[in-house]
Amino acid sequence: MKSLSFLLIAGVFLITGTEAVAQNKYIGAKMCGMCHRTDKQGKQFDIWKASKHAKTFDVLSSPKAAEIAKAKGIANAAEAKECLECHVTVSDAKLMDKSFDMKEGIQCEACHGAGSAYKTITLMKDHAKAVAAGMSDFSVKGAAEKRCKTCHNEKSPTFKGFEFDKMWAKIEHKVPKAG
Repeated sequence: MKSLSFLLIAGVFLITGTEAVAQNKYIGAKMCGMCHRTDKQGKQFDIWKASKHAKTFDVLSSPKAAEIAKAKGIANAAEAKECLECHVTVSDAKLMDKSFDMKEGIQCEACHGAGSAYKTITLMKDHAKAVAAGMSDFSVKGAAEKRCKTCHNEKSPTFKGFEFDKMWAKIEHKVPKAG
């Protein structure tokens, strides 16, 4: 009987935890940057801000994007779902916290997962708890490359190949040790 009670409690916890992760909202790079811009944090926000990822939404307003959109029968690249899926972190307003601005391009949460449930300093100091609350775990070999290739692939009209190690070096930001 005790084991059945334990299983029921564990099941409720797992379901509740999964629902919480599914309900996480995207908070935006500016919220992440409040803590992740210091030397101690590896200046992660500054690395992102200087990257091409921070400018991906702006690219959709370029003459080149207009040319590609026209060739594909798309009226406005900055509004087209097929363009937004790789040029912004999320475009569904139901998934955005009021602090999130999709015009900031590919932000922290595109890789790390919607941050509303793991954004607190208490959770961020405990990797396992942050992952349980919805943060993506890139300590798993190949996880980062797999995530990158959801956009950096042949579906992109400007794809010219993708060398993960070379590209990773341009955006890599060191994860500080806990404590």
